[in-house]
Amino acid sequence: MAYESRHVTGWVGWVWFAAALMIISGVFNIISGVYAVLNSDLYFRMPARLLLLDISGWGWAHLVFGIVLFLAGLALLAGQTWARIVAAVLVMINAMTQLVWITVNPWWSLAVIAVDLLVLYALIVHGREARPFGA
Repeated sequence: MAYESRHVTGWVGWVWFAAALMIISGVFNIISGVYAVLNSDLYFRMPARLLLLDISGWGWAHLVFGIVLFLAGLALLAGQTWARIVAAVLVMINAMTQLVWITVNPWWSLAVIAVDLLVLYALIVHGREARPFGA
């Protein structure tokens, strides 16, 4: 078996890290969405706060978006070129939806936004170096 040498910098790990964080962020959204759908009466509803749907509606939105984030993270981990652009757009949308969700669960939303910022950095600055994980 011949050894194939490629010039890959250490920064490619950031892209794999971003893919893993997207998968984790997707799982966080799935958990948050399922919890909100099943237990919408446990969340406090506050008047004069920005919330465009009821808690159950946002729960469904987070559940679907979490699944899409999870799948895009897997595609990014597999080294798909299109996944970088899709991932960046999804992560930006996820951060914006977390800003709306922040009135319901502020610490969770801030944690997810922080993860999203790390993912964006990795994708935008070092996305070209991505190759399939393990390749």
